[in-house]
Amino acid sequence: MDYLKAFIVGGGICVIGQILLDRTKLMPAHILVSFLTIGVILGALGLYDPIVEFGGAGAKTPIPGFGYTLARGAIEGAKKDGIFGAFAGGAKAGAGGVAAAIFFGYIMALIFDPKTKD
Repeated sequence: MDYLKAFIVGGGICVIGQILLDRTKLMPAHILVSFLTIGVILGALGLYDPIVEFGGAGAKTPIPGFGYTLARGAIEGAKKDGIFGAFAGGAKAGAGGVAAAIFFGYIMALIFDPKTKD
């Protein structure tokens, strides 16, 4: 059942992104930044917590989940170390995801031969 919930939540986020790509003139970068910002805002307000509880990895893996992780880290860091902790907490919370993205992106670049679209 956990897999189904993760699929529903993660798939729903992807469907929203695809609809925005197809129906608006927004560029992928605009959608990416919007999703990240929405994740930060919902995470800071505590509104993303129920989505994470329901969807698990389906809510944490997409871009809004990264924003949620940054917001949670910043809030925890601010409670512990004040304003400087807010910056350090967000960076510390998101460091694992950033490091994994860089590492696996590099590995994929070595394995595959990317081509530009015509």
